[in-house]
Amino acid sequence: MQRVLIVGAGQGGSALLETLLKTNMIQIIAIADLDLEAPGMVEAKKNGIDTTTDWKEYIKDDIDIIIETTGSSAVLKELIEKKPEHAVIVPSSMAYVISELMAEKQQLIQILKEQTYKHDRIFNATNDGMIFINMNEEVVLFNRSATKMVGCSQKDAIGRHIREVIPNTKLPDILRSREPEFNQKQFLNQQIQIVTTRLPIIDDAGRMLGALSIFKDITDAVELAEEVTNLKEVRTMLEAIIQSSDEAISVVDEQGKGILINRAYTKMTGLTDKEVVGKPAGADISEGESMHLKVLETRRPVRGVRMKVGPNKKDVIVNVAPVIVDGILKGSVGVIHDVSEIQSLTNELNKARQLIRTLEAKYTFEDIIGESEQMLVALEQAKLGAKTPATILLRGESGTGKELFAHAIHNESDRKYNRFVRVNCAALSETLLESELFGYEEGAFSGARRGGKKGLFEEANQGSIFLDEIGEMTPSTQAKLLRVMQEKEIVRVGGTKAIPVDVRVITATNVNIEKAMAEGKFREDLYYRMNRYPISIPPLRQRLEDIDSLSKRLIQKINLDYGRNVSGLTEQALNRLRSYKWPGNVRELENVLGRAMIFLNPQEEWIDEGHISFMESEDQEEKEQQELTVSQFEGETLSDAVEAFEAQLIKQTLEKHQFNRTKTAKTLGISIRNLYYKMDKYQLAKDSMQ
Repeated sequence: MQRVLIVGAGQGGSALLETLLKTNMIQIIAIADLDLEAPGMVEAKKNGIDTTTDWKEYIKDDIDIIIETTGSSAVLKELIEKKPEHAVIVPSSMAYVISELMAEKQQLIQILKEQTYKHDRIFNATNDGMIFINMNEEVVLFNRSATKMVGCSQKDAIGRHIREVIPNTKLPDILRSREPEFNQKQFLNQQIQIVTTRLPIIDDAGRMLGALSIFKDITDAVELAEEVTNLKEVRTMLEAIIQSSDEAISVVDEQGKGILINRAYTKMTGLTDKEVVGKPAGADISEGESMHLKVLETRRPVRGVRMKVGPNKKDVIVNVAPVIVDGILKGSVGVIHDVSEIQSLTNELNKARQLIRTLEAKYTFEDIIGESEQMLVALEQAKLGAKTPATILLRGESGTGKELFAHAIHNESDRKYNRFVRVNCAALSETLLESELFGYEEGAFSGARRGGKKGLFEEANQGSIFLDEIGEMTPSTQAKLLRVMQEKEIVRVGGTKAIPVDVRVITATNVNIEKAMAEGKFREDLYYRMNRYPISIPPLRQRLEDIDSLSKRLIQKINLDYGRNVSGLTEQALNRLRSYKWPGNVRELENVLGRAMIFLNPQEEWIDEGHISFMESEDQEEKEQQELTVSQFEGETLSDAVEAFEAQLIKQTLEKHQFNRTKTAKTLGISIRNLYYKMDKYQLAKDSMQ
């Protein structure tokens, strides 16, 4: 190893030092310079090399080479004079050339290493096996894929004759023929068959360097071909299914660009493939926002959204779902339905419902929602009463669900396969109610049908009849009803013949019958006959814990009626519903929810607190009620005070509603016929109050 002294630690000396440090052929003894902070001096200290300001200290017999980099002729002359006899002086000009040559060599070595590394990475990264042999038929290159297929490691293969590695190889034939062979089948062993391409490697001078074989396990190729075939078949099948569907379907990719529509879509919207495929998802929408883009953004499906599509602004309902494969969003699929067809089907369904309502009871106890203690007691009483033939009186405020109980009682009884007839006693005048209940004979009154008509009691024979608002029935009709319940027979209007009937009577009222009985407005004997099995249905304000389950059922019903897809209530909305007093009970709850759903935006799925509004404020109603103080009735009998209070309350309510009788009756919770009766009794006509 040559021992070297460097004189001069400037830029040249520093660069030379860095180059010499990279070789193992020399040993640098020291570096000298008058400036201890020169770059070469600092670099030498970092590498543990001696530094000095006087080079003469190191002029010894063991020095082989002295490199002068100062560029000073005086220093060079003095070095020549004092160097050992065998030492070689390298002047600065020659040192620069040597430095450049060594730096260039290092660069070339680095480039060669990088290219070799890249070639090796490429050579071993491919799934194809690759083998290269030289002119002596020895293996020079043998990649990883080849080791897997041949079953021989690179270490054992490289340097050996190719036939020792693959006995039946035909690669040496290429060295002699100098002609390539493409896609040749060959067995490596009994299990593995390959398809190989053999190529001669010839340089620019025409000299043969060797031969290269590139081969693939034919099993992979066969499997790939089968997969491609299967994918084509699946795609063809899916497209055939989509095209044959009567549902209008559109498909977009993950970027929201249309990729497929079917013939039903074109027929419904009037849009062709050219107008949709490759275009943004909203290109087919004439009114509304794209649900495809919403689904791609949220990765959640949407259902029941109304919008208009196509040049004719077709009114449709859209359902869109994301397409997710292995957790990756690939696009979305939309199915649209013609609203006019849905409306037609809905109308047919409503007609069927109306027909069913005239033939049978449509509700059962499963349809009555309630988990509160009071409601459970009422349900148990109703179920028990359904198994008896006793007349049942359903008591409760308007809107509490008395009719549902009547339906359920009939369906739970042994009469469930026979007729169920409903009668609203407050909706019919006395004459009409009597003829409807008991029927009439031919000529009984002007306009009577020829041959007469069966009454509802006869229609309900062997079944049940539900008399709603029984408290509004006139005393005359009450007497005839009592006869039916006692004697189980009716006499038609204008007739004399008694007709036997077997009918289960279910009655309902929202008025205080005991008070009406005390005032002589309701027959005492009918009351006792009717009140054998009373069931009290609690108002909604007494079972606020049922609001959640009631709301869920009502939202499902309203979704069907309105063609919406509302999911439910937020917790804030539910809390607001629970804080209300519900004078209109379940009927008012359905009204509030229906109004909220009407004003929901198509893309909104949940009813929030802001969507809920009530017709009147409870605080205002209570304030108005407080205006009627007890002090106004001091000194009067209870009966007179009650009548005075009633008259004043009716008067204030009439004035509040500008003498709108319908609104007044609804606010007071009485029938409009009862309101007219009380207005006449207390002389509350508009003219008389001015």
